[in-house]
Amino acid sequence: MTPTSTPSPGRRVRNMRDKHERIFRAAADLFAQQGFEAVSTSQVADRADVAAGTVFRYASSKSELLLMVLNGDFRAAIDAGVAAAADIPDTAEAILAMVGPVLAYVDSDPANGCSYQRELLFGVSGDRYREEGLALVGDLEAHIAQRLIDDADAHGLVSDPDRALLTARMIFGVVHLAIAGRSTHSYPDRDTIADVRTQISVAVTGHLAVLDAA
Repeated sequence: MTPTSTPSPGRRVRNMRDKHERIFRAAADLFAQQGFEAVSTSQVADRADVAAGTVFRYASSKSELLLMVLNGDFRAAIDAGVAAAADIPDTAEAILAMVGPVLAYVDSDPANGCSYQRELLFGVSGDRYREEGLALVGDLEAHIAQRLIDDADAHGLVSDPDRALLTARMIFGVVHLAIAGRSTHSYPDRDTIADVRTQISVAVTGHLAVLDAA
C-alpha cells in the first residue's frame, strides 16, 4: 500500500498564502464593484475559488474581510498624509494634510469608507483585523501628537506628551464625525474640509494656549 504523501511545511505555507491572497483580492474586487453591503461571503468564496468555510479560516466574518481589505488603504492614506505634512511649516495645515487623504478616500468611496469606520468603532472586540485597524488609528494620532509637541517646542513652551496625545485624539474625533457625516448626510450645505481645517486650527491654538498658561 502506497503511503499518502504529506505536503511539506513550506508547501503548506505557500498554499495558505495563496488562498489568503485569492480571498483578499476577491473581497477587494467585490467590495469595490458592488459595495460592502451587497457582497456575501459565498460570493467571495466563489470568486476566490475556495470552499465557503475556507474564507472563515482567514477572516471570521464579512465585516472582518472588509477590515482586512481596507486596512491596507488606510495605511496608505496615513503614509501619504504624514509625508505631505513633513514640508508644511504651519502646524494646523500640516495636521490637515495628515488627515486629508483619509477624508479623500471616504469621498471617493463613501459607502465602503463609512462601513469601515463603523466596523472600527463598533466591531467585535479582539478580531485580528479590527485590532490592526485600531493600531493604525493610534499611529496617526501619534504622528499628530508629535507635531503638536514639536509646535510647543518651537514656541518655547514646555511640551506635555499626554496632553498632546489627548488633543490628537480629539482631532481624530473631528475626522470621525466628518466621515460619519458622509453616511448621515448631516449639514449637507457645509464645506467639510473647511470645517475640519477650522476645528484643527482651534485645537492647535488651544493646545498652545493651555501650555502657555501653565
